[in-house]
Amino acid sequence: MERLDKVLSSQGICSRKEARSLAAKQRIKVNGEVIKKSDVKIDPEKDTIEVDGTAVEYRRYLYIMMNKPSGVLSASTDKKAQTVIDLLPPELRRSGLFPAGRLDKDTTGLLIITDDGDFAHNMLSPKNKVYKLYCAKLDGELEENKIKILESGITLKDGTCFKPARISLPNPNDRTIAEIEICEGKYHQVKRMFQSVGLTVIQLKRLRIGGLCLDKELFEGKSRILAPFEVKDIFNGKYD
Repeated sequence: MERLDKVLSSQGICSRKEARSLAAKQRIKVNGEVIKKSDVKIDPEKDTIEVDGTAVEYRRYLYIMMNKPSGVLSASTDKKAQTVIDLLPPELRRSGLFPAGRLDKDTTGLLIITDDGDFAHNMLSPKNKVYKLYCAKLDGELEENKIKILESGITLKDGTCFKPARISLPNPNDRTIAEIEICEGKYHQVKRMFQSVGLTVIQLKRLRIGGLCLDKELFEGKSRILAPFEVKDIFNGKYD
C-alpha cells in the first residue's frame, strides 16, 4: 500500500503538494469514490485512480526508447550540457529516471531510459550476453584480416581486454561501413576496437539491443514508452 499523493507524483501526474490541492477540490477518485485527502493508502496495482475524470495508467517502472541525437550527454543531470533526460517530453518525466548504459556524446541511436535498476543491471551485465548492434562509418576500408582480429578479441597495450565481436558488412561494395555486435560496454569500446586495427570511427549509431531494434519511425531526439513485449525482446534476443 502506498500514499495516493506519492503514487500520483511517481507517475508524473502532479507533485505531492498539488495532489493535496486536487484532493481538497474533490478532483480525485479512487475506485469511483471521491477522495478528499491525498495521504490515504491505496494499492496502485489494483485500485483505479482518476484525476479530473481521466484514468491514471499506473506503471511501477518506466521503460523508454529514445533515438539519441549527437551532442547530448547520456546522463541524468549535468550543469553545463544538455542530457537525454532533458529531451524527454513532460508526460514521460519522473524522478529516478536514468539512461541504462551510456552512448558517447557524438554517438546516436537506440538508448533505453528507465528507473528500474535491476533491469538495467541485467541488460548491461556482460555475463547475460545481451548483444548491442552498432553501425560504424570508418575512415578507411575494413579488410578481412582486420575483421578476423576484431572477431578474435583484442587486448590493448594498456591491458584492456575486449571480448570477440561479431562483424558484418551491410554493403559488401562499401567496406567503410561496418556493423559490430558486442556484449560489453567499456569506455569508448567500439571506437577503441576499430582504432586498434588502424581505423577511426567517423560516425556511430546503435541499432539494436538484444532483440529490440530502434524504431525506424522514431526521429532523433524523440522517445516513447516500450510495450511489455518490447522489454522482453531485449532479453529474448540474447545469444551465446
